[in-house]
Amino acid sequence: MKAMILAAGLGSRLKPFTDNHPKALALVNGKTLLQRNIEYLVAYGVTDIIINVHHFADQVISFLLENKQFGISITISDETSEVLETGGGLQKASWFFDANRPFLLMNVDILTNMNLQDMLTCHLSAKPLATIAVSHRESSRCFLLNEKMQLCGWRNNSTGEEKISRNESPLLPFAFSGIHIIDPKIFSFIQQKGKFSMVDVYLDLAKTHPILAYDHTGCALLDVGKPESILQAEKLFA
Repeated sequence: MKAMILAAGLGSRLKPFTDNHPKALALVNGKTLLQRNIEYLVAYGVTDIIINVHHFADQVISFLLENKQFGISITISDETSEVLETGGGLQKASWFFDANRPFLLMNVDILTNMNLQDMLTCHLSAKPLATIAVSHRESSRCFLLNEKMQLCGWRNNSTGEEKISRNESPLLPFAFSGIHIIDPKIFSFIQQKGKFSMVDVYLDLAKTHPILAYDHTGCALLDVGKPESILQAEKLFA
């Protein structure tokens, strides 16, 4: 299975570390976020990974070379000229994926012990365009799902803004975990160009195509986006 790690972000919430380093190289108990997620993916049989880079891209590339790419095939998707966000970054790397095999996409600053094999099994059984990992937890934004765990909308819990793709009731709020399993057919349906978010892609496609969610509530998961979350991660991921 192939995977992409999104590591091009500026990591502005992780300042002052990211004033001089990419967030991918932030340390949790002596291991970088990037190394932890490479090892996480490899443990579930991932053999080929593409990583997009922008902020201090040279440091990420040097780190991978120094560690001999952790014994697997790693490709760099260069976004040094412009960071393309999750959707644009994935679209630029679309050439990397096999035409008939699902692939995995995840954010570099997510740490979890979620069982990827279980998520993959659900995806292969239902055959949606994408399966997104979600859980019940506090979040400033959430996806809105129907009782069949199909994506129907999105809500900003801070402002009350909503984007509804399918008018169904009830709509159940779940926090997104930054992990996706995607059918490569999705690239033929994406209308956006340049810099854009996968959230917008999913909300557009959910009107006419199945976008499913995998509930992993109860698993450890942490968005390591702020200095204080490093301390939390060191307790959760010893």
